[in-house]
Amino acid sequence: MHIHILGICGTFMGGIAQLAVAAGHKVTGCDANVYPPMSDQLRGAGIELIEGFAADQTALQPDIYVIGNAISRGNPLLEAILDQGLPYVSGPQWLAENVLQGRWVLGVAGTHGKTTTSAMLAWILEDANMAPGFLIGGVPMNFGVSARLGDTPFFVIEADEYDTAFCDKRSKFVHYRPRTVILNNLEFDHADIFSDLAAIETQFHHLVRTLPQSGLIVTNAAESSLERVLQRGCWTPVERFNDPAGYRTSGDDARGELALHGPDGVIGRTRWQLTGEHNRANACAALLAARHVGVPLAQGLDALSRFENVKRRMEVRGMVRGITVYDDFAHHPTAIATTVAGLRRKVGQGRILAVLEPRSNTMKLGTMKAQLPDSLREADTAFCYAANLGWDAREALAPMGARAIVDDDLDRLVDQVALAARPGDHILVMSNGGFGGIHGKLLNALAD
Repeated sequence: MHIHILGICGTFMGGIAQLAVAAGHKVTGCDANVYPPMSDQLRGAGIELIEGFAADQTALQPDIYVIGNAISRGNPLLEAILDQGLPYVSGPQWLAENVLQGRWVLGVAGTHGKTTTSAMLAWILEDANMAPGFLIGGVPMNFGVSARLGDTPFFVIEADEYDTAFCDKRSKFVHYRPRTVILNNLEFDHADIFSDLAAIETQFHHLVRTLPQSGLIVTNAAESSLERVLQRGCWTPVERFNDPAGYRTSGDDARGELALHGPDGVIGRTRWQLTGEHNRANACAALLAARHVGVPLAQGLDALSRFENVKRRMEVRGMVRGITVYDDFAHHPTAIATTVAGLRRKVGQGRILAVLEPRSNTMKLGTMKAQLPDSLREADTAFCYAANLGWDAREALAPMGARAIVDDDLDRLVDQVALAARPGDHILVMSNGGFGGIHGKLLNALAD
C-alpha cells in the first residue's frame, strides 16, 4: 500500500511513517517545515519528503492519505483531497487498524510524564527480552529511535489526549484500545481545544470505557481528577501508585537512589540516573504496568538501573568553564516546577539559571501565566523569551522581582544568560520546540 502522510515531520506522524515502512508499505509525506532531525530520520528510512501542501500532490495517487492533527481546513492539499473524494484517514485510526490490531497495547496517558514513562516501560520489557514495539513522543536513549514495529504481541504507546484530526475531535488515545493503561496524572492543559478540566476528564472516561475486564488500569492515587474519572464508570481492575499504604517510590537524588515500596514494605532498591519525585512516580507506574505482562517488580526495578532517559529530558548538552547546560521539554507550569525541583535536589546549593520559552498553544494563550512565578521558585534566576506571546511576560513574572529577566530578542537573551553565569552554575533550558538553537548559542557565548 502507498500512503501519503500530511504533517509527516511531527514526532507522532513521523513515528507512524517509520512503522509503516517497517510493515512493508510505500510511504511519502509532506509538511510545512521539512528539517532535521526528523527529516533525516525519514529520508534515512527511504521516505520521499515534499515541502509544503500543494494540491498537485494528488498526482502521487497514493492508496490512502493519512492526515495529521496539525492539518486544518483550508490546507490546499486537504481541500483537494476532500473535493476529489479521495480516501483519507487520521493518523491514530491508521495506526489502530494497521499496527495495533490484535496486539497487547500498553498505553501511557496523562498530562505529564507520558514520554519518559513510555520509554521506561518499553525498556523494562526490552530488558526482560520481550522485544516490544513502541511509538513514543521522544527518542529514548536506550533505543535511539522513537518508533519500532516489533514482532512480539507487546506494543507500548504514548497515549496523547490531544485531538485526533480535523475530522475527529476525540482524543487520540480512544483509538488505541489498550489492555494495560497508565493514568499518570491529569490537570488542565491544551487550552486551545479543551474548555476546562472537566472536558479532559470526559475524554479520559472515554478511554477507560475501552479497556477490557482482563486489562489493568495503573492510576495515580494522588490525583483527585483521576479518581473522578474512575467514579464515572470502570469495568477493569485498578492498581494505584503514589499510595502511602500501597505502591510508591522514594529515593535520594544526590546519591541516585530509587526504592520501591509495596503494601508490605520495601520491595527493592537500585541506583539510577534520573532525579525528581515525578520521575520516581513515573517509575512506579511503569513497574506496575510491566508486571501486568509478566515482568516481576524486582526484575523491572533492576532494569531501571540501566535506563538512560529520553533526549530532551534533563539532557546535558554541554559544559563550559564549569557551567552545565541542560535541555528539557518542560512547557507546563507543573512540569517546569517538578523539573527545576528535581535539578535542585541534585545540585543542592548550586545556582540554577532557568531559561524558558513559553511556546505551547496553552502557554501562548496565557492561560497559565499566573502560575509561572511559583513554578520557577527554586531557580535562582529565570530568563524568559517573550517573542510572539499574546500576553505581557514582564507583568506575569513581576512577582519574582529582579530574579526574572524577560526579553523578546533571542540573541540578547543569550548574552544576558552568559553574562550572569559563573563556574558551578546550572543553566536549565525549557521549551517544547527548538528554541532557535539556543543551546549551541549559549555554549558558544559561554566559551567566548
